[in-house]
Amino acid sequence: MKIGFIGAGNLATALVAGASKTSFFKENEFYAYDVFEPSLENIACFGVNRCASVTELIENSDTVILAVKPKDFPALLTSNAEAFGKKNPFIVSVAAGTDLSYVRSLLGFDARLARIMPNINASVGGSATAVCCPENVTAEEKQSLIGFCESFGSAFEIGEELFPVFGVIGGCSPAFSYMYIDQLARAAVKLGMNKKTALMVAAQAVKGSAEKIFSANEHPYDLIDKVCSPGGTTIEGVAALQANGFENAVNAAVEAAYNKDCKMREKK
Repeated sequence: MKIGFIGAGNLATALVAGASKTSFFKENEFYAYDVFEPSLENIACFGVNRCASVTELIENSDTVILAVKPKDFPALLTSNAEAFGKKNPFIVSVAAGTDLSYVRSLLGFDARLARIMPNINASVGGSATAVCCPENVTAEEKQSLIGFCESFGSAFEIGEELFPVFGVIGGCSPAFSYMYIDQLARAAVKLGMNKKTALMVAAQAVKGSAEKIFSANEHPYDLIDKVCSPGGTTIEGVAALQANGFENAVNAAVEAAYNKDCKMREKK
């Protein structure tokens, strides 16, 4: 399956970086086009073939991944609808707040469309990626897309109606997690630890905690109880987090991001 990326920004590069570390990636089967030359040069470092135009990319690709901002979809798709219609590739969108029905309306024909929602952790093989393939997508195309997504992390097949929720807990949450890790480290610096060491300790603790969730058939709060000894330091910290609104802050962040996605879709 020859895969072409229209848009070679941070996300597209992260997907390629992750896939390039696996057997899924073959240099002669990946293509990219971007109006911004430095982005194209950056993604080409992973062995991706550079294209001089959208038309050239479509002609060379079995699967075209739309990795541009949602605001660029109208101009991109309407101006290249003829080329898309002639080649009729499998088209995959990574855009937040952009339903497949909207993409299809811009193309003007019954294209085979799918939608994925990866995150920036794809570059280290750690993305949580949502996958939605409507009925007109072939079984082979669906399996190839899932295989691609699994080359840079884990794939979760869900209905498109759940993408706004997944977009928050799977797409936005890395930023929330980075904030948490950084704040843990800053607090440690305040207490005398070197920042670099503190960051590595905090990141490893968060990584290990995530791996424990995967491996243990236990609810997170059961695991919390195991760490909290009566009258100990951990329960003191947990109580302080609760008293200072930790849980409410997480809920507010999820709802704010979700509502933003809904507003983006309402404008289309």
